[in-house]
Amino acid sequence: MTVAYPHKFRGQLSAEDILDNVVRQREVHMTTLNRYRFSEQRSCKDLTGLIELLNGKPRDLIQDLSHHVSDEARHAMWLTDLLYDLGEDLGTPDGNLYIDEFTRLSKYEASANPEDIVIDALAGINVAEKRGCEYFAAHIRSLKKAEQTDENIKIRETIEKILPEEAAHVRWGNRKLAEIAKKSESHRTKVETAKRKYVAIEQAAFESGMDVLAGAEVRRLENLLKISETLPLWERPQYLLNQLPETLFSTELQKTRIDIFKKAWEKDPSSFVEKFIPMFFNGNLKETANKAVNH
Repeated sequence: MTVAYPHKFRGQLSAEDILDNVVRQREVHMTTLNRYRFSEQRSCKDLTGLIELLNGKPRDLIQDLSHHVSDEARHAMWLTDLLYDLGEDLGTPDGNLYIDEFTRLSKYEASANPEDIVIDALAGINVAEKRGCEYFAAHIRSLKKAEQTDENIKIRETIEKILPEEAAHVRWGNRKLAEIAKKSESHRTKVETAKRKYVAIEQAAFESGMDVLAGAEVRRLENLLKISETLPLWERPQYLLNQLPETLFSTELQKTRIDIFKKAWEKDPSSFVEKFIPMFFNGNLKETANKAVNH
């Protein structure tokens, strides 16, 4: 069976490349932690919605999902306590949010068959949890390489509590999807199709929250087309029609750009002209990330 794993950011930046830069910039570091907190918190809401949709069946899955909600709530609590102790923001993070994009891009002509809904839900949860594990593990490694301040140690210890439970969620999802796939060739095909679809959706959601450089709209469109290619032919036109406006004309993307431009200008007007503007139009994301930290 296909193993679905998240990919690098635009094939250039690994999670560790990104987190090595994040932990060196305190403001960005705190924003990243708050994004973790928000995602864990929102997951509770989304999982609860799924439980209500399934309405008690299958019973074993309902029990597993209720335990999952409990885990995510505990993670949100740990991250909230961490940020509270550090005197940091506990509000909804600014900018394009991964979990919002994931939800938006998951909207298509969903099946009315309860079993198909379960397969889709498990595939979506599984690939998102894998991204979480990848980033939590990279964050821990980056913090171990960084200066061992009390704050960095406290952050690392919090993430180290979360990672094993997230890894357990991934193993659970792998097992549940494998169990369904073994039922028949038809089930196997459905599981494989759902995996491909949600790998494409997750990658697009992940990149949309990070890519604000010139040409981001074109890259978003490319990702949208990749998602549509995983759908049945008759579902593709309506999906693209529904998703194109927000993909090409995202108000959040423009707002994020304006906020970044404003901060860069206020920090150093001359560097804004000499470094930031060329950086914005530079397509090399790895080079851009390194310049941003040095700037």
